[in-house]
Order: sequence, then structure tokens, then C-alpha cells
Amino acid sequence: MRRIQFVLFACMFVFSSGVYAQDEPAAQEEITQKGHFNENKFRQLYDELATPNQYRTAAGAPGSAYYQNQADYKMDIELDDKTQILKGVETITYHNNSPDPLEYLWVQLDQNIRSKDSPALQKDGNSIAPVSQTGGFVNQFLTEPFDGGFNIEEVSKDGKPLPYTINFTMMRVDMPQVLKPGESFSFKIKWWYQVNNHVTDRARSGYEHFPEDGNNAYVIAQFFPRMAVYNDVEGWQNMQFWGNGEFALPFGNYEVNITVPADHILDATGEILNRKEVYSKEMMKRYEQAKKSFDKPVIIVSQAEAEAAEKGFSDKKKTWKLKAEMVRDFAFATSRKFVVDMMNVDVQGKEVMAVSMYPKEGNPLWEEYSTRAVASTLKSYSNHTFQYPYHKAISVHAKNQGMEYPMICWNYGRPEPDGTYSDRVKFGMISVIIHEIGHNFFPMIVNVDERQWGWMDEGLTTFLQYLAEQEFGKTYPEAIAPNDVYPSRRGIPAGIVPYMKGDQKYIAPIMSNPENVFQLGNNAYGKPATALNILRETVMGRELFDYAFKTYAQRWMFKHPTPEDFFRTMEDASAVDLDWFWRGWFYSTDFVDIGIQEVKKFYVTDKATKEGAAFLEQYGVTDPNSVDAVFVVEESSEEFREEMKGKDPLVNAPRLNAYIMDNFTPAERAKLKNPKYFYQVTFNKPGGLVMPIIVEYTYADGTSEKITYPVQVWRKNDVQVSKAIASNKEIVKIVVDPDLETADVNLDNNSWPQQPKEDKFQKFKNQQGD
Repeated sequence: MRRIQFVLFACMFVFSSGVYAQDEPAAQEEITQKGHFNENKFRQLYDELATPNQYRTAAGAPGSAYYQNQADYKMDIELDDKTQILKGVETITYHNNSPDPLEYLWVQLDQNIRSKDSPALQKDGNSIAPVSQTGGFVNQFLTEPFDGGFNIEEVSKDGKPLPYTINFTMMRVDMPQVLKPGESFSFKIKWWYQVNNHVTDRARSGYEHFPEDGNNAYVIAQFFPRMAVYNDVEGWQNMQFWGNGEFALPFGNYEVNITVPADHILDATGEILNRKEVYSKEMMKRYEQAKKSFDKPVIIVSQAEAEAAEKGFSDKKKTWKLKAEMVRDFAFATSRKFVVDMMNVDVQGKEVMAVSMYPKEGNPLWEEYSTRAVASTLKSYSNHTFQYPYHKAISVHAKNQGMEYPMICWNYGRPEPDGTYSDRVKFGMISVIIHEIGHNFFPMIVNVDERQWGWMDEGLTTFLQYLAEQEFGKTYPEAIAPNDVYPSRRGIPAGIVPYMKGDQKYIAPIMSNPENVFQLGNNAYGKPATALNILRETVMGRELFDYAFKTYAQRWMFKHPTPEDFFRTMEDASAVDLDWFWRGWFYSTDFVDIGIQEVKKFYVTDKATKEGAAFLEQYGVTDPNSVDAVFVVEESSEEFREEMKGKDPLVNAPRLNAYIMDNFTPAERAKLKNPKYFYQVTFNKPGGLVMPIIVEYTYADGTSEKITYPVQVWRKNDVQVSKAIASNKEIVKIVVDPDLETADVNLDNNSWPQQPKEDKFQKFKNQQGD
């Protein structure tokens, strides 16, 4: 019975300073207080997530009734380099694999955002500045808007016109009869539009004009009327294209013939079917060499050959024939200016051709790094997701561009005219190539709805970009010398701190439509990438995270996942409850700020203390000396100064020693610790986000240890929590988040003893080196 009392009151000491006080229910007041909703940070996400069903399971996987419709295209395209007019005719075969009868079809006309009367031109407010650059003033007030929208000449079936209605960037096609489940419908569209200069008239697609030689380099996308997605989540995804929210597209098969000037070099989504017709014999010879080169790019079109072609301006035409299967989009690049190099890549036993296309203005930077960056990216992303399924990946140089399509993407990064370039330009180019090539995985294969959830492709790709950048640096250490690691811009927790502690008026939750956020780069790219990096490194650990992330990628490759599918899969495959994480990082604009509020040091005493006696009296113990109990006294208290005057506070109390000797067996005594120091550390949380508390304790002997208290430590008190520590070494320093793992926005409260702030004068002196 004495032992039970000892343990009971020893535990009371621990709990009295922290958890006990948090768990103890408050005394019933005479007047009942008003109730409240459950605002606990650890409540489940049931209210936020869609209800699982036969299409999408509670585990985050495709359900037994999951379906997706398919759109197949046969197209004939011609690009007029003299007028910059693109015209085409396509036959779309739409397959209704859904259980629903469809009365009409929705087709996307994304180029209509470039019409001169586009409402997108008026979507944002603007004002008149007291002074402007001449070019900006001219563009804003004196220039007629560029008119680059679709001109639809025909919508028909079997030669008969079909009724259609154009609403901005969407076109409804009315079918003669309902398209029943399992049926297909084929129809024809004929169109043309004026291609824009994407440098002067900023856009994702278009051409760059080079006045020095009179040539154009084209990067062409969103160039054809494309089917919208119909699915179980929202029926037709016919949200208008306003510019920021990107694309939602069904998978399908493509047969595309593209006619361009005969002296152009072209590549595109899909396999080139007539390569021997469009390549010269020398190019074919080099192409065969590239198939055998796994460590060095092979030049297919040299810079000298490209410079010679710049002067030709052939009036003849050449048609490039391509075929692609199971892709969600199609894009191409063409110019007589292009230098081309290729290298074969072994991606988990599969051969993939890494390709780069660039004008001479991109060299020497592009010839040195572009194709190597493509190859490294394919390997890195495949290792974290699934084997890259396509036969090639192309990086195309385009000024001020970074945009992605299946198997092909546009990337910036241009040296100075004399060929020199800074590290900023070099790493910017490598990073954008890694990012855009990485988009082949998200959203080109894991086919998310970018129109609604920008972070599902940009955030996940940026997260993997961070991993791929670090791996690129290890693969090509000479590229990052003299740096030890690749200088990644996004993904490192400290990098997102300025955004997260910024003005809340200009911050939106990650779970926001891209059109409705203030800082799209931070919202859709930086913050979700950082959140996933923290989730991997700090919350879940790499092994659990990597398995769950790969499970998500492989479950949803060539399918259409939602945010719920991602959230649920990450938990389902790891057995880690992450609802608190998704709610805090993705549904709110809360930030991390965890600090040390107070540190108290206690010593064991052989006398009943006033505070201890008062504590026992709450439980009906009027004589504190009548029970076996351990009493402690806090170092800064008046009672300590009185009781410990002239005594060594590190000597354990005789009463405790006697009790241990009398009531424990020798074997039990051998297992007992003999701590000299007792501490109570109180952590507070001025920030809204709950996170694990990562603490480094440094001892007087110079040693240190790091302890992580799980995030659940906040579940019953969202303001502060105390931890009791028994140690045989004196603690001299405590630091929260010593390695800056959690994106804590305020480091001033992270240390004990608190570090003195450097005043402005002292900071200035230090900067001047005295």
C-alpha cells in the first residue's frame, strides 16, 4: 500500500505542472456557459472531404465503378510562318464510358482568352500610376488588344452541321441524340487563329521573333479545340479558362499531321512516324548514334547547321506525322533555328530518349546542361513515383517560358549575347527544366484537375523538383561546384517563412482555386512543396512517406484523382493520421510559431514543502508527513532559498533514499535511475499550426541530445504544454527546432536562455567589421 501511495504522489508531481492541469475538468459554474463547436485541431476531416463512394473509396483508391471518358483525335495542322496563322481540321471521337447519358458535349477553346474582346482582359482592377515606363503606358492605353482567339469555321458530323454555342472559352456541341453509356460520337471541327508573339504578348504558347535574322521559333499548345472532362466529381468540368487555373483534359489517342516550312525542325508529343522522310541522312545517322549513347548527348542538328538554315526561308513545305497513345494533350515546337541534341536514358530498364531543342541564343548553356537535366529528372521522378511510360521527353528553349505538355515542355534560361551566364541563370534554367519535365508525371500521367486545384500539379511537382535538384547535384557535382548542394529555391522550410508570416489579407489557403489567390507562386508551388517536404522529413519519416506517395502515384497514373484521393491515400498507406496536417497546412493560412515560455528547475527535498502540503490537502491529506511522498522545491522560489541555505541541493533526500532501500528489491533498485536535476519546460504556441516539438537539450558537459515530442502533445491544449524532465546532467541550453525543420516564423522565442536581440547599431557595427 505504501508503494501505491508513493507512485501516486510522484505522478501527481509530474502531472501537476502540465498535463494534469490540462486534463482536469473545470469546476461546474453556477451559470452554465454557452457551448461551442468542435474546433480541436485534431478533429477528423469528415466535414471537408467528399463522401467515399463506388467511384472513389475511403482508402483514396479508384472504386469498383470508377470510370473515365476518352477523347481520340485525328488532326491535320498547317502553320504559315509568313503570316503566323495556324489552321487545322480535326475529327474527335468521344467515348462515353460513364454510366450517364450525355445530352451534349463541352469543348474547350482556350485560345479565346486571347480574343481582343476577352473578358479576361478586364478580370483584374487597375489604376493609373503617376509615372510609367513608355512601353508599359503604350501597352495599357494606346495599343489595340491582340486578337488571337479561335475562328471556328465548321462543326459537323458526316458533312452535316451540328448546332453549337460558344461561351467565352467553352463551346457546347449539341448532338442529334443522347449519347448513351458505352457509345461513341465522332464529329469534325475546322478552325484557324492568329498565333501570338509570346514574348511581347505574354502567353503560354506562341512564337518568339528574332529580328537579327528574321526567324521565328514556335512553341505551340492549346492550339486545337479540346474536349472537356466529364467525371463523377462534378459532371462536365466546364469552368472557364481565365489564365491562372490551367487545364483539365481526358486521355486519348492522337494521330496528327503537321505541315510547316520544309527547312524547319519539329518535334512534338508522340512518336514521329515518318522520321526518315523529315530527317536528312546525316540526322538519321546521328539519331542512331544517340540511341546507343547513355552518358553524353549526341548532336543531331549542329549550331552551324542551324545558323545556315536561318538564312534559307524555304517556300516548300514538309509534313511531320506523329502518333501518341494515352496522352491528355498534344503540343509541338518548330523552327529553322533549332539546334537538336539527344541522349538515351535507362529509366528502370526502359530506354527513353532525352531531347533538347534550342536556338543558338541558348548556347553554350543549353548544349551543356539541358539534356542532362532531362535525363536526371526522368530517373529521379520515376524513383519516387513510377517508371516513366513514354518513349521520349523534350526540353525546348523559349524565352521567359516555363510550360509543360506530354513528352514536351518549354523552358527559359538564356546566356548573354557573348555566351556568358551567371549561376542564377544556369541554376534557373536547370531548375525550370527539372520542373517542366517533371510535369510529365503530374499532371500529364497522374491527371489532376489543374483548373480547380493548381497545387495538385504545381505543388507536387515542385516538391519532387526539390528532391530531383538535390539528386542532380549528386549526379553532376561539377555543375554545382563550388557549392556543396544544389541551391534549391523552393522546398526548404525556411524559404516559405516570409510568405507565411506576411499580411493575412494577401494570403489564401492552398485549397483555393488558382484564380482566387493573391500570390500564386507561393500558394500553389512554394507552400505545398514545403509542406510535403516537412511531412516527409519531420512528420512521417522518409520510409513511410515515400511508400505512401508512391502508392498514390501508382494508384492514379492515367486516372483523374482529387485532393481527397491524395489525402486519404497518404494516410491509408502509412497508418499516420494526418487530418490535423491537411487542415492546418492546406485548409488554413495559419503559421508555425512554437516557443519556450518558461523553464523551471526543481530539487528533491527531505521536508514537506508548503506548496506540496497545499497540493496534498486538495486530496484530503492534512499531514504531509503521514504519507510516502516525494517533495520538490523550485529553484527560484523563496522556499528554496530558505530550505536549501547552506545545503547541497543535489544530494537526494534521505527520505527518498530510505524509501527506495526499504521498499524495492536489489534487482529493482538496480534498474532505477538516479537523476540529480528535475526540470519543467513549458512550450507555448503563438502560431496557429500544430506541429511536433523538436527540442535540442544541451548539457553542462558540452553534450546534447535532440528529442521530438509528437504533434499529439497539443491535442488537449492548443496554447501551451509542459514537459517534466529528470536528468543526471544539468541543462544549460534549450532550442526549439534547431535545424529549422518546421518553417517556424519567429525564432526569437525558440531558445532558453533567450538570446539577446542585436540592436540596429550593433548590427551595423558587425556588418562594418568594426
